[in-house]
Amino acid sequence: MINLEAPKKAGALINQAYQAAAEVFRPISRKYDRAEHTYPAELDMFAALLDGLNSSGEGGAGAAGVRRSKDEKEKGNRNGANLNVVLGTIEMCWGDVGLLLSMPRQGLGNAAIGSVATDEQLKRFSGLWAAMAITEPGFGSDSAAVTTTARLDGDDYIINGEKIFVTSGERADAVVVWATLDKTKGRAAIKSFVVEKGTPGFEVVRVEHKLGIRASDTAVLRFENCRVPAENLLGTAEIDTAKGFAGVMQTFDNTRPLVAAMAIGVARAALEETRRILTEAGVVIDYDRPAHTQHAAAAEFLRLEADYESAYLLTLESAWMADNRKPNSLQASMAKAKAGRSVVDIALKCVELTGAYGEESLLEKWARDAKILDIFEGTQQIQQLIVARRVLGKTSAQLK
Repeated sequence: MINLEAPKKAGALINQAYQAAAEVFRPISRKYDRAEHTYPAELDMFAALLDGLNSSGEGGAGAAGVRRSKDEKEKGNRNGANLNVVLGTIEMCWGDVGLLLSMPRQGLGNAAIGSVATDEQLKRFSGLWAAMAITEPGFGSDSAAVTTTARLDGDDYIINGEKIFVTSGERADAVVVWATLDKTKGRAAIKSFVVEKGTPGFEVVRVEHKLGIRASDTAVLRFENCRVPAENLLGTAEIDTAKGFAGVMQTFDNTRPLVAAMAIGVARAALEETRRILTEAGVVIDYDRPAHTQHAAAAEFLRLEADYESAYLLTLESAWMADNRKPNSLQASMAKAKAGRSVVDIALKCVELTGAYGEESLLEKWARDAKILDIFEGTQQIQQLIVARRVLGKTSAQLK
């Protein structure tokens, strides 16, 4: 078996995240899966802990931004906040991915703020729990197809549009909304805005009923003449057609490894439970023998575990690159594509291998939770398209 070791300096963080997952998340996992739309009050104390970890600069198990250093002479091999966030996320999602997505102030919108906000905005929005609103009724994977508009009016922007499938859209303090400043200028005009709850014209239309991650709320939001201060536009208001919308897309350089880490946590949980059940049934998994010479269930388990290991390594690589100020868009998409596809295959195969035992454990729940991890933050198909463009050197216009 190949052991991919985490940095020793992350040991304390990993242990803390594992203890939280084992002692809090796992015991209440089934409870909040059944009690959909009920806020898990047990999470409040852990949100405060993660705040401390993130403010220290070492990272926790929530959302952090990919920020490039302005000092081009900066050198050295760093294992920093981004890698720590990924490692912590894996442990927490070993406990329950829906509960992690419900953690206050650890929303995907926080990653957007951390990635593209100015220093002043980072300070101003510190402590805010932010969701991220991209998808609309008329589009899903094509982020450039945003139709929600933001029109400058004096010192404010007026936002109009509707967003769907917003994770933590009801519970979060604010939402990072993608909107276009000028539809005629294409994707370069797409910007992200922090819209706080209670802003007139901002309405939570409904909260969805879901198959998986039921502890987390997923909302439909509507913006009708919603007036937002101009300083809530993240980054710059300049429309640079040469640059496109690379600024807002930089958010995905962080959130895709984060979602990949969620998938790895769920996959590991499923593998560990399956190993336990198979061992109790007398199935021996032997790493010193070729898979085809072993019990069919053992051979399949070995295949699934190898798939898991490759996804794990890709995810660590993409986070390490962010820590070391290296462009990681290709690696982030590779990690997301591999982990998202693997977790679905692993979770479903584990249910098949264990049969009725899967209903007595959390295996069937993990199989339901797994699918969304291959969809949100860019579907499997979109990730493969991005990887192909990067590898072949094609633009989005050249390879669709």
